[in-house]
Amino acid sequence: MTVTELVSYEDALASYDPVMGLEVHVELGTRTKMFCGCSTALGAEPNTQTCPVCLGMPGSLPVVNATAVESTVRIGLALNCEIAEWCRFARKNYFYPDMPKNFQISQYDEPIAFDGYLDVQLEDGEVFRVEIERAHMEEDTGKSTHIGGATGRIHGASHSLLDYNRAGIPLVEIVTRPITGAGERAPEVARAYVAELRELIRALGVSEARMEMGQLRCDVNLSLRPHGRETFGTRSETKNVNSLRSVERATRFEIQRHAAVLDAGGTIVQETRHFHEDTGSTTSGRVKEEAEDYRYFPEPDLVPVAPAREWVAELRTGLPELPRLRRNRLREEWGVSQHEMQSVLNAGAIDLITATMDAGAPADQARKWWMGELARRANEQGTELSALPITPAEVARVCALVAEGSLNDKLARQVIEGVLAGEGGPDEVVDKRGLKVVSDTGALSAAVDEAIAANAAVADKIRGGKVQAAGALVGAVMKATRGQADAARVRELILEKLGGQG
Repeated sequence: MTVTELVSYEDALASYDPVMGLEVHVELGTRTKMFCGCSTALGAEPNTQTCPVCLGMPGSLPVVNATAVESTVRIGLALNCEIAEWCRFARKNYFYPDMPKNFQISQYDEPIAFDGYLDVQLEDGEVFRVEIERAHMEEDTGKSTHIGGATGRIHGASHSLLDYNRAGIPLVEIVTRPITGAGERAPEVARAYVAELRELIRALGVSEARMEMGQLRCDVNLSLRPHGRETFGTRSETKNVNSLRSVERATRFEIQRHAAVLDAGGTIVQETRHFHEDTGSTTSGRVKEEAEDYRYFPEPDLVPVAPAREWVAELRTGLPELPRLRRNRLREEWGVSQHEMQSVLNAGAIDLITATMDAGAPADQARKWWMGELARRANEQGTELSALPITPAEVARVCALVAEGSLNDKLARQVIEGVLAGEGGPDEVVDKRGLKVVSDTGALSAAVDEAIAANAAVADKIRGGKVQAAGALVGAVMKATRGQADAARVRELILEKLGGQG
């Protein structure tokens, strides 16, 4: 079915209720892998961070990463989950070239965390509760790179390269219960949930959760049921969606696709699907397995995990302020609207703004530069704000230079440009580019005299009492000084010389 054959979103919602299930995989930021001591550092040469355990060699034995267990418990607590008093690992059997053992060590019917929820705030302020079925520990697979095809996928490729550096990196899989009742807002709820979960993971400090780097990936399960029917429809699972925008787009597309198939009398196939960023569409992957197809059985080489109740209680007391509560507090402290705060969240700017404030900048100025000039540049470059090569301390320094009158906004933008270009810190850029505001009265007075002489008609209007005409002369002086004059002082001098009243 092509994109042009989809029914409209409105028509789809007129006949069907969407039911979602979201599975989010989070790569934990541990120094070593889940079951061995190999490094998890990024950027190493392929297949250099491996050992007999993560390569699945016969006779090798796994050992559980204690930090990964602690991180998973903290995630479970932050998601209001029950923490199991006793749980164990299982073998999930399936064959892929990037799974060296031909099974994945995961958890099946005995997850470490279960029965939780996460409240997410939508753009209009409505709070929607997403129920969490489970959060469990497992290991990541290796990475396949398909060579010779046009799409980067295995279909059409001439051969594939395998890198097992990622094999065995700790993962936490967070699975929701079926999400019902969202109606037309289902795509928005899906995006908001993943965004809130990402903020929570970052607040806990257990992962950077950078979706563009695969540290947080979402599988979107979706089905439709006709209005008034209780039983769920057949679901599709769109795999490894790696941006918030794509989560929303994939959900919307699948709603329209399912509705088109059902309206035409067709049958939905339970399958995995791939999302395509360029078209916003999905295509078929493979028929989706059921749990029994994986032939789960308890992992014989690992002892059960039994988190002590005292330890769990200690971890609970050490949880940070949850993101939604923190946002509400900051919104009140900053004096901004719900819509403005949502924009800050969408831009990923909350931590950057607070860090800039911690470095000495006022809240409104920190917000202004991150949500204005810097957000514009990040958008032009197609990157996240946090990836820009400028620190909150440097932004705070720009704010300080503006506040003390050494820079105006136009010059400050040039300073930011220089910092982003790698020319040094704000003070270095100011010195190298000669960007300080000209506030010397003698130099400004001469520039004002030249502007008055060149604009006699405007000067006469000011002498006649039309003070608003001073703006034209201020503009002339700013042009002559390449924007480096102190505009307020220039205006004062113009009115002093022409007898106008400020």
